[in-house]
Amino acid sequence: MPEQVEAKSQVLNQLLSEFDVEQWHKPVFGPDSGFRNKAKMVVLGAAHQPILGIVSPNGTPVSLCDCNLYPDDMQQLLRRLEVFVRQAGIPPYNVEKMKGELKFILLTRSQIKGEYLLRFVLKSHKSIERIERELPKLLTEFPQIKVVSVNLQPTHMAILEGEEEIFLTEETRLAEQFNDVPLFIRPKSFFQTHPEIAAKLYQTAREWVAELKPSSLWDLFCGVGGFGLHCTSNSIPLTGIEISSEAIACAKLSAEAMGLTQVSFTALDSTGFAQGCNATDKPDVVIVNPPRRGIGKDLCESLSAFAPKAILYSSCNPHSLAKDLANIQGYRVQKVQLFDMFPHTDHFEVLVMLIKQ
Repeated sequence: MPEQVEAKSQVLNQLLSEFDVEQWHKPVFGPDSGFRNKAKMVVLGAAHQPILGIVSPNGTPVSLCDCNLYPDDMQQLLRRLEVFVRQAGIPPYNVEKMKGELKFILLTRSQIKGEYLLRFVLKSHKSIERIERELPKLLTEFPQIKVVSVNLQPTHMAILEGEEEIFLTEETRLAEQFNDVPLFIRPKSFFQTHPEIAAKLYQTAREWVAELKPSSLWDLFCGVGGFGLHCTSNSIPLTGIEISSEAIACAKLSAEAMGLTQVSFTALDSTGFAQGCNATDKPDVVIVNPPRRGIGKDLCESLSAFAPKAILYSSCNPHSLAKDLANIQGYRVQKVQLFDMFPHTDHFEVLVMLIKQ
């Protein structure tokens, strides 16, 4: 594990070599097994012998139910879900033949209580009855399953999920908590996959922002609100922007649970929002946590023009991060810290604090 982190640190150092980084903080890492809270399983094989996992390079199905990246209870549930598919008699979708119904099983686990959100991605409505028939037995055996839904993905394309989500339980969201902040997970909302490292990432962001004593905050690409909710209080107005309405609904629930009154979460495009604001609306600190593509040149230019006191940038792709930092003008790189959110891969999260020169 330390060897993996060292290799990632060298990559990050090289990518940011053109910048005068004032403080390199020690990399943060944690367990490299039993940590992952999300399983995205392709359903393979046949209805009488389903396999949850992936297709190997030579084309044979490989079960991932016993993958040690998942906690023991999650492995147990995944093995039970193979039995569930068989008992329900749902034919797995065959990509080559373009036949079958069940494409994916998506499982998310909350660390705070060990509860689950379970999703079945189907080609059509045909197998919903079969799922409903077997579901009571499954929920009796695994009462920690709190949310169950069916997602309809009818197209023959490499797309994980479709637009329509049908809930088979009264609960529609999964409760989680990082540090002292309650968070909620909905089927289509993004959520970090390594809870222990995510909690440390959010706490570090909170501490770095607190040092600046901001009077107002923006949280762009805010997701379910993890960064902004850690960094705000009732004396610091927060504006959270995220394209996903599902994620925004979760962020609003968290703000309400925390009793925060000066918080506004809105489902909008982050770049469009920033470009539509005038200089009088600018906050002291802007937090950005974009997808792998980064924030892009247009938003870099908008932030440079707004010139907030500081920009806190959390990135899951150091390559796009380096490009964005080169396009943000008028700032110095005060702090950089690596968070190993993705053990056994080349990926990692980086937190960067930019201070207005």
